[in-house]
Amino acid sequence: MTIDRSNRHEVENRLWDEIEEAHVGMLGVMGAGPRHFQPMTPFCEREGARIWFFANRSAEIASSLGDGREAMFVIQRDGRFQACVGGQLMEDRDLARIDKFWNGATAAYFPRGKADPDMTLLCFDCVDAELWISEGGALKFAWEVAKANLTRHRPEMGGKTSLNLS
Repeated sequence: MTIDRSNRHEVENRLWDEIEEAHVGMLGVMGAGPRHFQPMTPFCEREGARIWFFANRSAEIASSLGDGREAMFVIQRDGRFQACVGGQLMEDRDLARIDKFWNGATAAYFPRGKADPDMTLLCFDCVDAELWISEGGALKFAWEVAKANLTRHRPEMGGKTSLNLS
């Protein structure tokens, strides 16, 4: 899908569409908690620019949050879309959202169900994002690489866009 990267509305819709379709992304806490990012399944709320994640309370990523920490969420889809979203991550065991987002895959990780005392939600308030959107597919990639090698100019595959989400 081709979008106008100068059109903020189109870019932001593309970001949320890609996050909603992603089964997993990488979530990391800055300056505290686990040193490495870890795979997490996102549940989006576009209207409030929030992403929710189910987690074990005892997991390092949840236990390191305190009153909230700066965090990053990274997704990559089909080699044509990459995004790094920055914001604030905090624990928020919101019962209405647990009901809203609960599904069979989530239930597999929490065998005691929605009342599992070790299950919690992490709320990620998105502040900003950088997106790399590549247009075309394998054929365009091959063409651009061949052209770049002949002309000594960089391949034109798309570009980077920044968004303020707060």
